[in-house]
Amino acid sequence: MPRKKRDFQAGYSYHITTRCNNREFKLQRWECREVFLYAIKQALDKYKFKLYGLCIMSNHIHYLIEPTQTDDLPKIMHFLNWYTAMCFNRMLNRTGHFWERRYFCDGFPAGDRERALNTLRYIHGNPKAAKIRSGFFYEFSNYGSYDQLTNDGLTQWHPAFLTLGNNLEDCARKYRGFCKRYNPKSKPARKCNWGNKLLAGLDLKRTTRSGKDGKTEKNRTNKSVNSSPPSSPPAPSSPPTGRGRCQVSQTPDVTAIATQFIRANQAPRREERQL
Repeated sequence: MPRKKRDFQAGYSYHITTRCNNREFKLQRWECREVFLYAIKQALDKYKFKLYGLCIMSNHIHYLIEPTQTDDLPKIMHFLNWYTAMCFNRMLNRTGHFWERRYFCDGFPAGDRERALNTLRYIHGNPKAAKIRSGFFYEFSNYGSYDQLTNDGLTQWHPAFLTLGNNLEDCARKYRGFCKRYNPKSKPARKCNWGNKLLAGLDLKRTTRSGKDGKTEKNRTNKSVNSSPPSSPPAPSSPPTGRGRCQVSQTPDVTAIATQFIRANQAPRREERQL
């Protein structure tokens, strides 16, 4: 069955979410996130779109994008997902799909100020909702560029942000207060209802089976393992050569782009906060 065609509108901003395959935490490595920032820079140079919001988490990405042309968004996402999948599979020495199914996409018109601000706050609040940060500052989110009015080289301020006050400092102050009032809701546990009727009556939580003598297979396995002499520890594996390396991750441009983004969005020092 073909997928439903998406209806893209001119002048709309789109909240995009992509997730790692099988919800695995494949973006935990610092260098993977740096390469991701480099890939975004390549996409910006190629398609000239506006990136208002960004947050790179350990297993998913949030964007707020306004494409220049209505039919550019699928091209942008295809480029980003293809480019990063090729790099990450080589860096992590893996094969197969890196991203999970189709990306989530939800659009709204440019004049919807409330929707834009709520979407930005949701994107910037992801690290806090995941309890990896106590506040909103996060090295791989562009919240710092809104709070500190910095230039991270990739993103720009949404027009809705610029309507919050009479000057930039006032806009930043009001957006900071708007984010402080954010109370992320806990998500319910993920359930899978597929196969309920087929597997009805089966105890899937049983991990061992009892034999005729009352002993379980797990006990037999432990006994046989304990009775055998200890084996020598395995030799340490050598780091992959050639195949596990990615030429993109070793280019100076990756470091330069990532450094500018991280410095612009990281939390200010305590002395600067007191000033």
